[in-house]
Amino acid sequence: MKRRYFLITMLFLVFLFDVRVQSQIIKGFVATGLNMAQVDGDEAYGYKLPGVNVGLGVMIPFKKNWDISLETSYTQKGANQRAQYTSDSLNGAYKLRLNYLEIPLMLHYTDKEFITVGSGLSWARLVSATEFEHGRQTNTTADNKVYDPNDISVLLDLKMKISGKLKFNFRYQYSMLHIRTRTFTTLGGTSTWSRHQYNNVLSFRLFYIFNEVQSERAVQKAKIENKSNMY
Repeated sequence: MKRRYFLITMLFLVFLFDVRVQSQIIKGFVATGLNMAQVDGDEAYGYKLPGVNVGLGVMIPFKKNWDISLETSYTQKGANQRAQYTSDSLNGAYKLRLNYLEIPLMLHYTDKEFITVGSGLSWARLVSATEFEHGRQTNTTADNKVYDPNDISVLLDLKMKISGKLKFNFRYQYSMLHIRTRTFTTLGGTSTWSRHQYNNVLSFRLFYIFNEVQSERAVQKAKIENKSNMY
């Protein structure tokens, strides 16, 4: 149900901008890089799990310096903690790997053709999951719904031009809804507590864009034509 509402919202936002694609040149892009991830609420702290982040998508200009983008990406999230105790059976080690196919929808503003800032939402579908506690694998999978199969997140995005069509991309991402509610027990088994869990991810990517110059020319041409039609 959450996925359905989110997809409807994404479609609504696309039409809300009234993008006239036939008069624009759509910009395509590919991106690849590294995630540093943690899960808030899992009692393991810090961005200690590296993961892959690769994607491709399109950016559609609808006004000078403004674009909307739609992307499809493969992204690895989760958490990692080394052994905390010397015990062989309960050493506190923890590793969680959550692999998603993700669809971010974002709004971007470019300043002086150098820096681009953006924000948006994404829907991600869990495709595989593995979890290790105290060095031993648990029964967690993508199919048994220990973790919610859907992850809806808010995104903040920054791009800086490196050279030509190549840019550096930094992205911050946080789950809007919890992906799991877990009950913890102390090592001695004397007390328990429950916490909601949320994906928390920093992404560092190289971002290569196609048709950027042609797209900017098309926007300017459309602007001139619109002014001419007014007279």
